[in-house]
Amino acid sequence: MAPAVIPPAAVHPGRVRVLKPSAASPSGPVVYWMFRDQRAADNWALLHAATLAARSAAPLAVAFCLSHRFLGAHARQLGFMLRGLRSLSRRLADLGLPFFLLRGDASNVLPALLTRLGASALVADFSPLRPVREWKDALCGRVGADVAIHEVDAHNVVPLWGASDKLEYSARTIRPKIHRLLAEYLVEFPQLPPLAVPWAGEAPPEIDWENLIDEVLREAEEVPEIGWCEPGEEAAMEALMGSKDGFLTKRLKSYESDRNDPLKPKALSGLSPYLHFGHISAQRCALEARKLRNSCPKSVDAFLEELIVRRELADNFCYYQPHYDSLQGAWEWARKTLMDHIADKRDHIYTKEQLENAKTADPLWNASQLEMVHTGKMHGFMRMYWAKKILEWTSRPEEALSVAIYLNDKYEIDGRDPNGYVGCMWSICGVHDQGWKERPVFGKIRYMNYAGCRRKFDVDGYISYVKKLIGETKKRKSDTHSSTIAAKHSKTMNFRGRQT
Repeated sequence: MAPAVIPPAAVHPGRVRVLKPSAASPSGPVVYWMFRDQRAADNWALLHAATLAARSAAPLAVAFCLSHRFLGAHARQLGFMLRGLRSLSRRLADLGLPFFLLRGDASNVLPALLTRLGASALVADFSPLRPVREWKDALCGRVGADVAIHEVDAHNVVPLWGASDKLEYSARTIRPKIHRLLAEYLVEFPQLPPLAVPWAGEAPPEIDWENLIDEVLREAEEVPEIGWCEPGEEAAMEALMGSKDGFLTKRLKSYESDRNDPLKPKALSGLSPYLHFGHISAQRCALEARKLRNSCPKSVDAFLEELIVRRELADNFCYYQPHYDSLQGAWEWARKTLMDHIADKRDHIYTKEQLENAKTADPLWNASQLEMVHTGKMHGFMRMYWAKKILEWTSRPEEALSVAIYLNDKYEIDGRDPNGYVGCMWSICGVHDQGWKERPVFGKIRYMNYAGCRRKFDVDGYISYVKKLIGETKKRKSDTHSSTIAAKHSKTMNFRGRQT
């Protein structure tokens, strides 16, 4: 049975679902379990939680559950997230909102917090990924009968369940459904209302952010942090609207013409890390971009297509297709054509380790892999070529998909995301695509090759660009490492001096 819908005051009722009703009238605190949308501003879930609290004259708190390396996250992703949360905790404190940082999976650690606080409601972010949905199912069975659980889609412009109630075949099928609802959902955010009741309950334990970050990153240090983007809401807004290098203020005009050229990375928005971790709302990006449509309509339309239609298509796939990361999730025609060609001779067969270390005979592919390993990002056009070559160079399509997802999630700053899963499924399994001319190995899956890339852009220039980028990245890391060691040495000496 589909969850019931409730009508909140500040939030469109279509954004909210009741996963578990309460057996009693609300009286205790409302807790917002933040997960996917890690921000204080432009956050429909936080707004809904505040509305529930105001409605029952109850206080409001925010909780975040720090799972152990969620889906195999490394220092690259964890460091970005934790530094963003540190900044967020200060913003919440300024708003009078206590921030509880819990260690462990939500289904294991949230029930005890809700009981201690005497909570009447839990408001949760929406995510289509299996582990998060499993946590919510478990929570519904583990929290008391007097605790309601609501789910709010604050990530998508049009909420997933409002856009479609089924698995969509392609962008062509979901686009008109989303466009019909944009006028209803793409609206300006209201201000977060003042707290009806100040927090007077259990005080959250003080967080030693430096030690926490050091501890978490030490275990996950195999993939180091990146330095090309700062985490947090302020940095996200700077990336969108900044006067120095903001996407909408300085770079939007070239988006439509240059976004598919790997040698012109500045044509891209650079917003994916912030959107993935919820440091900025896609709706805020869309609202601001729409204001500029008269000056560059083609670029704005292209940006909104990627930001809204393509992102929400990815969420649709991961929500309605339980096998969103395996060959079982491919369309039937794609599975058949891949199986028909499974015995075809491959020119090369590479191990996962060879691919991870960029040890192939293709310098273009090697460059794209190294760009991802060293910088945490790969140009969108290259991601397609990169994944399709993995299909060509592994023994079976199941192996190709597994390797592509493993590498993407390990090295991309925005890994472990519906867009990443769907990108790999599109490239290797033909999801949201159609059948093409039949070829060895690929069957009817869309084909890409080195010669085709050479016709589209300066391949040698891209390879040289990546080499230069890696050199700059290594130097920056070396300088940062030296500065860190010097700072630790100075801190130690000062401590010893005080002791003496």
